[in-house]
Amino acid sequence: MGWKEIYTNWKQSPTLDADVKADLEALGDDEAALEDAFYQAIDFGTAGMRGLMGAGINRMNIYTVRLATEGLARLMEAYGQEAMDRGVAIAYDGRHHSLEFALESAKVLGKHGIPTYVFEGVRPTPELSFAVRELKTYTGIMITASHNTKEYNGYKVYGEDGGQMTPEDASALTNHIKDVDPLTIEVEDLSQLKASGLYHAIGKDVDDKYLAQVKEVTIDEDIIKEMKDDVTIVYTPLQGTGQLLAEQAFDQAGFNQVVYIDEQREPNADFSTLKSPNPEEASAFEYAMKYGKEHDADVLIATDPDADRMGAGVKMPDGEYRILTGNQIGALLTQYILTARKGTNDLPENGVIVKSIVSSELPAVIAKHFNMGTVNTLTGFKFIAEQIKQYEQTGAHTFLFGFEESYGFLIKPFVRDKDAIQTAMLFAELAAYYKKQGKTPYDGLQEIFSAYGHYAEKTISVKLSGQEGAAKITEIMNNLRDNQPETIADVPVEAVEDYQAGVRHVKNGETETLNIEKANVLKYYLADQTWIAVRPSGTEPKIKFYIGTVAEDKAGAQAQLAKYEAFVMKFAN
Repeated sequence: MGWKEIYTNWKQSPTLDADVKADLEALGDDEAALEDAFYQAIDFGTAGMRGLMGAGINRMNIYTVRLATEGLARLMEAYGQEAMDRGVAIAYDGRHHSLEFALESAKVLGKHGIPTYVFEGVRPTPELSFAVRELKTYTGIMITASHNTKEYNGYKVYGEDGGQMTPEDASALTNHIKDVDPLTIEVEDLSQLKASGLYHAIGKDVDDKYLAQVKEVTIDEDIIKEMKDDVTIVYTPLQGTGQLLAEQAFDQAGFNQVVYIDEQREPNADFSTLKSPNPEEASAFEYAMKYGKEHDADVLIATDPDADRMGAGVKMPDGEYRILTGNQIGALLTQYILTARKGTNDLPENGVIVKSIVSSELPAVIAKHFNMGTVNTLTGFKFIAEQIKQYEQTGAHTFLFGFEESYGFLIKPFVRDKDAIQTAMLFAELAAYYKKQGKTPYDGLQEIFSAYGHYAEKTISVKLSGQEGAAKITEIMNNLRDNQPETIADVPVEAVEDYQAGVRHVKNGETETLNIEKANVLKYYLADQTWIAVRPSGTEPKIKFYIGTVAEDKAGAQAQLAKYEAFVMKFAN
């Protein structure tokens, strides 16, 4: 069926939701906009789906949410009555339509006789992961678009281990609904679900259990007790979900000098104080920097709208604040975790950190210094969660820390996704550790560079929207595979890893099999220890280029980055 026919069916539907109908009418006769909204079903990948809100099968609306949930319900039915009886935990952020999408999910599941456990108010993504494990539900649904701008929303599904849905289950879910018209999916009345006991509201009971686990993230309580009145922290949830849990977590950890940003404490679907609610961007720290200077804060901490990613700013010698990269935060946390656990005689012989293949190599070098291992996974925290599950089953390793360069970190595996609440607590402890020595986390980072080399990384995201953008991304990846360079910026390419083919090509023409799941990623290793990776984003219409390099000093590393960025941008234009 072509997009025009699908559009006509929606336009002529007598039962079309009023809000969706208004969105459809707002598109008018703009054929390009209509085609983009209807030319394909919104992609449901292993991270769920995320997209612009509005009318159409390629948008986030109650019908696409119902469709995804219908697939989940049918998947659970295929797994049997035990799976259905255990039910589904559901959480949502403060975006437009998030509560509505959460309730629509519950109404679809209820129609299949599947119980739901829905948070009574907005909650972070990591707490949803925790709730699945704590309540022993079979799956979980998180309604969020993470750090995207206000026009977006999303839908993520979690497995019974609290990790994001496996690729196999995601594929099975989509197969269950490949021929289903989203306009025809039946839902149960919410009042009926409550009366029949298929809808359960959850809140403080789960909060308290989650916070009890967060308390265990602290490694050295004595440092916090000694420095609790001396280290000053500015925290902002960026008008998202983090304030409730972060504030309680700071209190129970013992930090007495935490400053909260009045203008950003409460969830706001329009993110009215922000250009972008993304802690990867320095602009997100505008208010935090202002409060930091007013209160002479040691560190600034920001969690993104669903509080799974954490960014941080550190005080510089001149009193200004520098926003750290995700890789720099990862290096600081790795150094601190291993140093502190060694100091408390709690460093296991088989300990490992787990990171994504596009993240910095510096934490791996630090881990090696402590005789700890490093395991690399594909991008996506579900792959880190899979490693943790494997270690629990085999005992082969003890998980110490997981991270991705995109500001995702996990300290303790009672959550199986990145967790900014945990990370904020440990970063505050890290700040206390350095302040006790008369230093700042920035000083600590310079010490790391002095000891291991000056590592520098850069991520370049190129937005390519719509059908033309998707075709351009495919063309770039195909061209790179068909024309593998022997040199990049006049530096020899020593090896190329093609994760889609599952093969590593080395300079002498030999190939090796990659023992990792397949994905559309290419990674180049150069003779000067630089690496470059390229991959389409799994959640946004972007292609991403990653560069990692090392030099003797900052100037050398920055010069390396600039040289390779110029090469990368040739492919992006």
